[in-house]
Amino acid sequence: MKGIRLNALLISTLLSLQIFRVFGQTDVIGQVKETIKAGSAKELSKYLYQNVDVTIEGNIQSYSKTQAEFVFRDFFKQHPPSEFDIIHQGSSKGGQPFAIGQYKSGADVYRVFMKIKATSNQQLLQEISFSKE
Repeated sequence: MKGIRLNALLISTLLSLQIFRVFGQTDVIGQVKETIKAGSAKELSKYLYQNVDVTIEGNIQSYSKTQAEFVFRDFFKQHPPSEFDIIHQGSSKGGQPFAIGQYKSGADVYRVFMKIKATSNQQLLQEISFSKE
């Protein structure tokens, strides 16, 4: 009887942790979605890992969080958002969260790919790319 209770407790704890992880992932993706939708590089930088890989129209660079803010400020200025939606999110086989979105600016449409890095107390963007469709 004790074995069954212990197993039930273990299973419920693991399920709780998984639910927490999914909601945490959804939360950071939702927050990033809103900052991109608003075209706010300053707010977006709050969700960037200390070093982030940024790809804009095929130009791949690794930036510090501060440098990336300037890159996004210029991008949003040149391509102001008219719409941004998350179209898919999930985790890799290794468990790394990601999201794919669609960014619209005037007649231009970009596919946005975001890879999330889980740190000890939060989830931050480790990689983000804007590829023109």
